[in-house]
Amino acid sequence: MADTLAVPPVLSENLAFFFDLDGTLAEIKPHPDQVAVPADVLRALHQLSEMNQGALALISGRSMAELDALARPYRFPLAGVHGAERRDIHGNTHIVTLPDALIKSLHARLSTALSMLPGTELEPKGMAFALHYRQAPEHEQAIISLAQSIVEASDRLALQPGKCVVEIKPRGINKGEALVAFMAEAPFKGRTPVFVGDDLTDEYGFNVVNEAGGVSIKVGLGETAAKWRLASVASVWQWITEVANQQQQQIANNNRRNHYGSLSRSI
Repeated sequence: MADTLAVPPVLSENLAFFFDLDGTLAEIKPHPDQVAVPADVLRALHQLSEMNQGALALISGRSMAELDALARPYRFPLAGVHGAERRDIHGNTHIVTLPDALIKSLHARLSTALSMLPGTELEPKGMAFALHYRQAPEHEQAIISLAQSIVEASDRLALQPGKCVVEIKPRGINKGEALVAFMAEAPFKGRTPVFVGDDLTDEYGFNVVNEAGGVSIKVGLGETAAKWRLASVASVWQWITEVANQQQQQIANNNRRNHYGSLSRSI
């Protein structure tokens, strides 16, 4: 869709929220360890979660351990490594694994290959591998070709392009499937899904949300299946705060109406 997509509305009722992290809740940095989510944004997310009976989850290419660290002191339902790891509202985890022999073989091959491409970085994620080239864009094609050759040689693996990164992950795993799994469970079930993301990996989630009649929001420019757009991470922060404030005001109004209704009946 065109880059002129409208800014999403400020929503208020029966919602289930899903957020990507890098490029959505936090600015992208040269190295993943430099990323942080501002404390006031985390408080607004917690407020949204509380007002929606816990129906708020983070869905990211990062591991769940990294997501927990970035969301501290709060603890949200999570889908890490594009859904290969998932933790539901009750703390139960669902993990997709690959054979140890395959993981060891991939790690050895990728380590050797990337050592020949200065500036690139290999990020092992247990059952997946991220091949970063943000600091060495001249090696983009070499990285893509390497990942493609590995994936094409195994029916267990799939390739996932991203912003200056290519990931090798278990086949059949993506953010859309993670979102579907959450929406089948309380407290998400029966609510209207809202998904905010910025990258190619988020398009799977946008498609799922669109099919469910939900609200799909792309952050930044670029072609997308999303129906709405926010210009930047700062715009996401402002929108989250506005939605949280809107819901809080609506709850206060409902409480006042209920109070006056009870008072009039007693009179």
